[in-house]
Amino acid sequence: MTINNSTDRIEREIVLKAARSRVWRALSDAEEFGGWFGVALQGKKFAAGQAVQGQITYPGYEHLSWNVVIERVEPEGLLSFSWHPYAIDAAVDYSQEPTTLVVFELIAVEEGTLLRVAESGFDNIPAARRQEAFRMNSGGWDAQMKNIEKHVAAS
Repeated sequence: MTINNSTDRIEREIVLKAARSRVWRALSDAEEFGGWFGVALQGKKFAAGQAVQGQITYPGYEHLSWNVVIERVEPEGLLSFSWHPYAIDAAVDYSQEPTTLVVFELIAVEEGTLLRVAESGFDNIPAARRQEAFRMNSGGWDAQMKNIEKHVAAS
């Protein structure tokens, strides 16, 4: 579900029919996260302040590396990371660009767990690629909400 029309922020939320501890494991266990998110993260761990890198496994993007810095880890409540949004041109060095912040929040509800995802900071992305990064990540979060829903339902 789309929550706002900001140019700086993408927000999605979904109620997952799974316990908060189960959804937390799907988010915070790097290998499990990679499984539904589409990144090879075998042997990786998510810890605040740590950079994590993995090969993207999503069809058509396998030539790209997924690079994030884990910002916050609050067990069963919040996980956040920063990254360069829609950094898909392997010939471009995105390291000097500002990053966006992705925040996953978990809230226990009667039906299971409310998962909120917000990605903010698009207004700081270089103008030449800001709109496309926002558009592509907006569609990407729609797909990822379905991916995690299927993932936690299957286990």
